Amino acid sequence: MDWQGKKVTIIGMARSGLAAAKVLHGLGATVTIADNKPADQLGEALKQVSDLTLAVVTGGYPPVARQYTDLVVTSPGVPLTILPLRQALEEGIPVWSELELAYLLARGPVVAITGTNGKTTTTALVGQMFKDAGRPVVVGGNIGVPLVLEAQRAGKGDVLVAEVSSFQLECTHQFRPRVAVILNITPDHLDRHGSMEEYKKAKAKIFRQQTGEDFTVLNYDDHEVRQLAEETPGRVIFFSRRHMLEEGVCLIGGEVTVRLGGKQVAVARPTDLLIRGSHNLENTLAAVAAGWVMHLPADAMAYTLRTFPGVAHRMELVRQMGGVRYINDSKGTNPDASIKALEAYDEPLILIAGGRNKGSDFSPFARAIKERVKELVLVGEAAPDIRAAVEAVGYNHIHQAATFPEAVYTAAGLAVPGDIVLLSPACASWDMFNNYEERGDTFRQLVSSLEPAPGSESS
Repeated sequence: MDWQGKKVTIIGMARSGLAAAKVLHGLGATVTIADNKPADQLGEALKQVSDLTLAVVTGGYPPVARQYTDLVVTSPGVPLTILPLRQALEEGIPVWSELELAYLLARGPVVAITGTNGKTTTTALVGQMFKDAGRPVVVGGNIGVPLVLEAQRAGKGDVLVAEVSSFQLECTHQFRPRVAVILNITPDHLDRHGSMEEYKKAKAKIFRQQTGEDFTVLNYDDHEVRQLAEETPGRVIFFSRRHMLEEGVCLIGGEVTVRLGGKQVAVARPTDLLIRGSHNLENTLAAVAAGWVMHLPADAMAYTLRTFPGVAHRMELVRQMGGVRYINDSKGTNPDASIKALEAYDEPLILIAGGRNKGSDFSPFARAIKERVKELVLVGEAAPDIRAAVEAVGYNHIHQAATFPEAVYTAAGLAVPGDIVLLSPACASWDMFNNYEERGDTFRQLVSSLEPAPGSESS
């Protein structure tokens, strides 16, 4: 596509919007970037575009019409209901996500990974598998690095491994990954999508443009995901933690095993994995399926599984002090993710939860808390909703904090040797933080500032 002189309006000045602006400006497009936040709240973002010759609109959005705009690129956090996006759709102006732009700029095959939970871990794991196998790879997307930057840098032989969200997939049209992975689908972002059916439809866009030459990796154990096998044009590869599959990737004889195309190859034992939890075993099975169809050797994948430590903000050990472990699971932004974190530990848990509710039902989370949590510290907008849910199941070891630092200090004060202080909020971070990374970083800083008791050890 010739971008010279193309008029592009970019909605949103977060990471993906800024990345799209830089790339399109470099390709010769005439770029307008806009954000509804006032200029005094966009200091760092404005600095990043200050040396580029593009129009910047703050405190609102410019009108979107044919005479001004050939294309709109929207940030994933911006709902499609805002006025400029509605105007674009009404006038037949294409609306793309940064993911669509990245795909059209990419020169190599894409392995795309989505799901309600486990996306970041699985994406990082697959990326590391390619690196350990000596294959050229770049990793980006919703994992924190805008994919458009990686796509532009990548060479023709490089594989792009991308974490993709439902928000990004909403505005894709030609996006066609060589391998599309759907890990799971549980209620999330219902405040944005409106219903589970619409949420599932957005997730399914990951494979809509695939052909019989492509692969769709699906979780056989997840009913919502398994049903999608009937919809994808790609070749389906199932993975399962609970069933022995005749074809797919599953556990056979206590080993992660590939059983495809008449071959049966054992890759690793679950006890070999450095990352723990049944959900991470599912992530591993999905990663092995993706790696196998992209011709990664079994021994190289096995090496990665033995050495991969996990990702920041997902069940990340921050500190051990006075016999208490502090775990950062800030990426647990919905109840299902946090339930998986609770299930991964046998030790007594002091749980810090709360933030902004994304339309979630906290009842299953409350039952898991009653079963596994010794003390619960609540903070943020959703604290009353979680409190009501846990009290409804008869749990009353509840402590309320007015601020995030107070929540961390309260949890630390409740912990005794042998306990785990776990930040796994089951909520978005936007009531107190810009993103879950900032929340997790703040947790790290607060935990690092704790003073060990006299004579206790800290690491």
